[in-house]
Amino acid sequence: VDPKVIPLGSKVWVEGYGEAIAGDTGGAIKGNRIDILLGSDSAAQKWGRKTVKVKILK
Repeated sequence: VDPKVIPLGSKVWVEGYGEAIAGDTGGAIKGNRIDILLGSDSAAQKWGRKTVKVKILK
């Protein structure tokens, strides 16, 4: 996440994924972008790139 948009440690809801914790930043993650850690390369390929709604829960 970009901590200017979603503070690190925040609980978030990601459409199509569910609840997650904003746990780290990535060099390419700026503004309204997130990345999601999935369990395998095949799961990541299946998820792909998409536009989803994200809500900060806590």
